[in-house]
Amino acid sequence: MKWIIPVALLMIVGSLGSALYFMMKDKGGSSRMVRSLMLRIGLSIVLFLGILIAHYFGYIEATGVRVGTN
Repeated sequence: MKWIIPVALLMIVGSLGSALYFMMKDKGGSSRMVRSLMLRIGLSIVLFLGILIAHYFGYIEATGVRVGTN
């Protein structure tokens, strides 16, 4: 799990970068930017669900750090 999450995050950032590239290059002439952004959304959802499933099955654990308490 330690390498799956960073790889997924890199893929998400790469997809966002390709959408920016297609936006600048195509000037709205094709749907490659939309497909790239849809891929980014899909990867984000899969990553979120994967983290939830990994936590449920015990592959990853919460750290126990409390946020916002004194």
